[in-house]
Amino acid sequence: MKKTDMIENDLEEMKDDMLPEYHLDYSQARPNRFATDVAAGSLVVVLEPELAQVFKTSDKVKVILQAIANALPQQEAEATSN
Repeated sequence: MKKTDMIENDLEEMKDDMLPEYHLDYSQARPNRFATDVAAGSLVVVLEPELAQVFKTSDKVKVILQAIANALPQQEAEATSN
């Protein structure tokens, strides 16, 4: 038997295992333990690896961004926040 035939057979078996609809018991659900760190109205940003090596903590990122925001002219800062 060819490898592709084996893969096709496996896919067919998986399709047979899937039900057309699932009823999940949400009473057993728990809150996302990672979401508690994010305050309402916050923006989560993923840094590129090169930047993550420089800014190793969120506090360091906050300090730099606050310095940049303070250096912007007031009108420009208001325009970019909208």
